Amino acid sequence: MTFTKDTIVAEVMMKAPQTQPLFLNIGMHCLGCAFATGETIEQACNTHGVDPDDFLEELNDFLASEA
Repeated sequence: MTFTKDTIVAEVMMKAPQTQPLFLNIGMHCLGCAFATGETIEQACNTHGVDPDDFLEELNDFLASEA
């Protein structure tokens, strides 16, 4: 499973809930809020001052290491 900048945050939470600590570590504490259901990873990263490419690399590497 690989996520992109266009993936909705809530989709990540449904498909890979084990990634929650990665989001929490960068200040995304509202994983269950209304914004999570309509906000892309790129939008969330931009809101929290995080480079989306760096975050996606960390996220997808984390998931690949579980396989």
